[in-house]
Amino acid sequence: VQLQASGGGLVQAGGSLRLPCAASGRTFSMYAMGWFRQAPGKEREFVASITSGFSKKYLDSVKGRFTISRDNAKNAVYLQMNSLKPEDTAVYYCALDSFARLDPAQWDYWGQGTLVTVSS
Repeated sequence: VQLQASGGGLVQAGGSLRLPCAASGRTFSMYAMGWFRQAPGKEREFVASITSGFSKKYLDSVKGRFTISRDNAKNAVYLQMNSLKPEDTAVYYCALDSFARLDPAQWDYWGQGTLVTVSS
């Protein structure tokens, strides 16, 4: 499985970014997809997930600001991030697995990460 995340960049607080992640090598529609992030000096944390049945979960601090979606025809998952805050600054990773779990250690496949920097 190969995952390619992109879309990161520098944005001012209150701004928006959309992160796409393209997947290949699996029957994409059968798997859960997740977004995680890792800020400098911190552990990787769960941000959002979407199951094969389109059930979604979010980190409490991003609820109402971030939206995860998937397009099975394009083998892609997206993270729409609105009302960004400086504390959202991190490297964002997409991941794929059979189940949508909160623990990043339980996800088998990872993209390379894309850096999001939110300036105040």
